[in-house]
Amino acid sequence: MTDVEIGRGKTGRRAYSLAEIGIVPARRTRDPEEVSIAWQIDAYRFDLPLMACPMDSVVSPATAIQIGRLGGLAVLDLEGLWTRYDDPEPLLAEVTELDEQAATRRLQAMYAEPISEDLIGRRIEEIARAGVTTAASLSPQRTARYAKAVVEAGADIFVIRGTTVSAEHVSGRAEPLNLKQFIYELDVPVVVGGCATYTAALHLMRTGAAGVLVGFGGGSGHTTVKVLGVAVPMATAIADVAAARRDYLDESGGRYVHVIADGSMTSSGDIAKALAIGADAVMVGSPLARAAEAPGRGYHWGSEANHTELPRGARVNVGTIGTLEQILHGPSTVPDGSMNLMGALRRTMATAGYSDLKEFQRVEVVVADSGPSGGHR
Repeated sequence: MTDVEIGRGKTGRRAYSLAEIGIVPARRTRDPEEVSIAWQIDAYRFDLPLMACPMDSVVSPATAIQIGRLGGLAVLDLEGLWTRYDDPEPLLAEVTELDEQAATRRLQAMYAEPISEDLIGRRIEEIARAGVTTAASLSPQRTARYAKAVVEAGADIFVIRGTTVSAEHVSGRAEPLNLKQFIYELDVPVVVGGCATYTAALHLMRTGAAGVLVGFGGGSGHTTVKVLGVAVPMATAIADVAAARRDYLDESGGRYVHVIADGSMTSSGDIAKALAIGADAVMVGSPLARAAEAPGRGYHWGSEANHTELPRGARVNVGTIGTLEQILHGPSTVPDGSMNLMGALRRTMATAGYSDLKEFQRVEVVVADSGPSGGHR
């Protein structure tokens, strides 16, 4: 692939965002009712290729149960308010009343409360008792410390999620998490990320992970680009990681690792394009934060927003547009792709002539010219 000259001393590869990608309709179409969007990872099958982000504004034990019953998989943040407080509801209500200047400082104070292993167990057991698949998330820094409590509580899927997760973290201060050994010794499937390059993804796949998260997380509320300057547009990131999946499939003699797009999933069109480019499923935050049942009550923030030293996220007002069921399955009352996300995906696949998700990954796509300034239309 040809690099673009940035200046005499630096070149870079041209990368594409989801906004620059279009799905090409085929000569053969289908009825949306005849399209399957079911997804399976390890032994767990889901009616929807959708994971709810481990964010306190999106996933509580109650919404995790509801999303599970609606066909998706919700991931509970085990470093959030639900594992620090017996009753976080008053704090969640307070977040909605803070002004912009006070929000970050107050969030930092709320998340300074220690994590309780007892609460980790109680929250996971509460979701598991409802009969839905249970997924829980920890950052790489806290995985070794709390993993035993997660497994003993009965979590079905373990998610290790950070802004950037590598298989070869180097630290002179502490012994880093040995992902390969950790995953090998664990009895539950592990999803790990984020990553955004072919090489990083291939290394994560070699650790034995069942799935890899593509992107830097945080979505609409993160400011990682402004704070750290770190960014890879999602369309290119997904395509690169999908290529790593293909090559690892050959290298491993047939072991398939799922690619999950994490970030930039703001509308039904984004979800469809992520799957068309090669993702097996998507991790969604802000669209679900707009549900009437969402614990954020119309506000949305991720773990980046409460970092003690370098916050890389903001609390954003996303509003409330409908119930979780309406947002996932419709009917939609708006024309902007924020409701009936899964119905829209079925219609996209039907328009392109594909009957299931694996076939849909072969759909033709085009790149829209972003113009000489490089901006998005």
